Amino acid sequence: MSFAHTVLGLLENGPAHGYDIKRVYDEHFGLDRPLHYGQVYAALARLLKKGLIEVAGTEAGGGPERKRYAITDAGVTDLNSWLSTPEAPQQYLQSTLYTKVVLALLAGRPAADVLEVQRGAHLKTMRELTRRKAGGDLAEQLICDHALFHLEADLRWLELTAARLDELAEKVTT
Repeated sequence: MSFAHTVLGLLENGPAHGYDIKRVYDEHFGLDRPLHYGQVYAALARLLKKGLIEVAGTEAGGGPERKRYAITDAGVTDLNSWLSTPEAPQQYLQSTLYTKVVLALLAGRPAADVLEVQRGAHLKTMRELTRRKAGGDLAEQLICDHALFHLEADLRWLELTAARLDELAEKVTT
């Protein structure tokens, strides 16, 4: 995800301070990894330099002046382009897990153990996500579903690979 584009999207609803941007980001996207203020202000500086946002005013407070940022027409155009561009589907053609299985086979180690340990880790994570999903709001549920579907696909691959391990060992070691 492009953090700069996320900032543009948040500013599309109206001018905001860096603090407000961080708060809204953390509320909607920072469930596992909230932002640091430095990330927000660094992104704002880059967007300002590119002309995608502008300072919409300043406010005096108890400390330094607080700047309010607004998206520019160029920023809206850039955001529109980003939103209408599909994300490249990830193909996972060179996974670390596949590499571990092949290396285990090449070394004469029990590759089935590699698969079983990974299966256990996936199931544990799936249980945690299912608990998290049950207690979450709609956004949390959707995020957890996304992760769960990917883990389910991984589990199917683990089962398929386990079923074909002898065939793979024959091809890899000859």
